[in-house]
Amino acid sequence: MSVQGNIHSVESFGTLDGPGLRYVVFLQGCSLRCRYCHNPDTWNMKGGTSQSVDEVVHDILSYKNFIKDGGVTISGGEPLRQPDFALELISRLKREGIHTALDTAGSVPLEISKPVLDAVDMILLDIKSLDDKLCFSLTGMGNANTLATLSYLQKINKRVWLRHVLVPSWTLEEKKLEALASFLTSFSCIEQVELLPYHRMGQYKWEQLHLTYSLSDVHEPTKDELSMARSIFEKQGLPVLMTSYKDEDSQTKVG
Repeated sequence: MSVQGNIHSVESFGTLDGPGLRYVVFLQGCSLRCRYCHNPDTWNMKGGTSQSVDEVVHDILSYKNFIKDGGVTISGGEPLRQPDFALELISRLKREGIHTALDTAGSVPLEISKPVLDAVDMILLDIKSLDDKLCFSLTGMGNANTLATLSYLQKINKRVWLRHVLVPSWTLEEKKLEALASFLTSFSCIEQVELLPYHRMGQYKWEQLHLTYSLSDVHEPTKDELSMARSIFEKQGLPVLMTSYKDEDSQTKVG
């Protein structure tokens, strides 16, 4: 019997979650409570729509010709909160010759996530902060699992696109960025660093869910601040992609 999963939503023609044109599956459930989370409606494991891997694969295959040069990305929420579903979906897609990517914050312990990390073609790994205390303040959880995940991905030589959200007065500070950039240079598995400017486009969802959005007074990064951040990583020889979310729909995940 096909594994069941709780699906938040899908994006049939995603362009930001891995190489090429991609079908993106957003799963329900996340242990983190990021202050800037764009989709707090994904936190609850019991939300969304229950679907089997068979049903999801059936829909994906109807787009196979469109995503042949891209693939499928499993996102969330935190997709590793549903490891059995993610693993079966990846296995089925690989049998169909479809490239797979996993968009994760690495917040799940390795004893749970390893089979999925081993199976998937590449990882989009979001490091919230290299500073454990700051990470806890931003997300409600420290960074130990995330850093252990990155170390494991280096060990198994898995393709990694590293993501980092630039939040003024939190992560968008020169010394913090220099420390992170220096740390990342020791990981040959990292193909690029994607810097994501903080924005408040998801704040209305917090209000709809009667949640307090604590960063409402934080300004979005200026061009000068973004230029500073980019130069720090480039000086360390890291390929940098600066993503703007200004023109994107509300389904794009940040957090």
